[in-house]
Amino acid sequence: MGKVLTRRDFIKGGTFAVMGAALSLPAQQVKKSKVILIRHKEALDENSRINGDVVQKMLDEAVMTLFGQDNPVEAFKKIIQPDEVVGIKTNVWSYLPTPPEIETAIKRRLIDVGVKEEDIGLDDHGVRKNPIFLKATSLINVRPLRTHYLAGVSGCMKNYIMFAKSQPALHPNSCSGLGSLFSLPQVKGKTRLNILCALTPQFHGRGPHHFSRRYVWDYGGLIIGQDPVAVDATGLRLIIAKRTEQLGKDRAIPPVPRHIRDADVKYKLGTSDPGKIDLIKLGWKNDILI
Repeated sequence: MGKVLTRRDFIKGGTFAVMGAALSLPAQQVKKSKVILIRHKEALDENSRINGDVVQKMLDEAVMTLFGQDNPVEAFKKIIQPDEVVGIKTNVWSYLPTPPEIETAIKRRLIDVGVKEEDIGLDDHGVRKNPIFLKATSLINVRPLRTHYLAGVSGCMKNYIMFAKSQPALHPNSCSGLGSLFSLPQVKGKTRLNILCALTPQFHGRGPHHFSRRYVWDYGGLIIGQDPVAVDATGLRLIIAKRTEQLGKDRAIPPVPRHIRDADVKYKLGTSDPGKIDLIKLGWKNDILI
């Protein structure tokens, strides 16, 4: 069995950049994946209700930073053209679905770019038969961050399991094969943006459909990037940090999320090494954890 990704790996990974500098390695030898972590104190009110206007500003600032633009529409034009058909792969898990405020914010910018409203689709369970997704030229992947009893964590890679002909076929070995989803014909080469919603993440669960407000916290964040592995690896760091804070350092995620490292090492989908992730933190820093 290959090595799996653990909390210790993250700590070790953070030393890679320091080691490289000490050895005077050329900077171009390390190609980093850019990930934006943006938070806002007013993204949620005292009752955890989402402020849609704030979420729109967060999305805009993150995407502008990701693509080096000073206008959100111009930033989205870096990845989406007006004549495209765009599928927004959302998540409808009843306890912690993709917030409609984020869906609205994404769709608004796609329309601003010039994409026809009838050429934009939002779906989860029906993506394999949805006409928009069947002819989509681009995909935007958006879902909430939470723990998962099989995969360890549910992130952007896990969100694509609905594209699989057989979901159970991806369950063995802690869902280690999730990286293969990005090679499916309906998906390959089409994902333009991965958005991991960390407004109210869930850091612990006890089964396939377990949910408790006790294990959800108001973090007020979004984690955004083009590399789904780097985005999920950053989300995993956040979950581990919160579990350590609330449950103690010995409460590792059961099971270990092998799919993140395998997506890097086996499927060459992106990077899981924190030392190779350029994590840019924007906005509210209080209790940021990572």
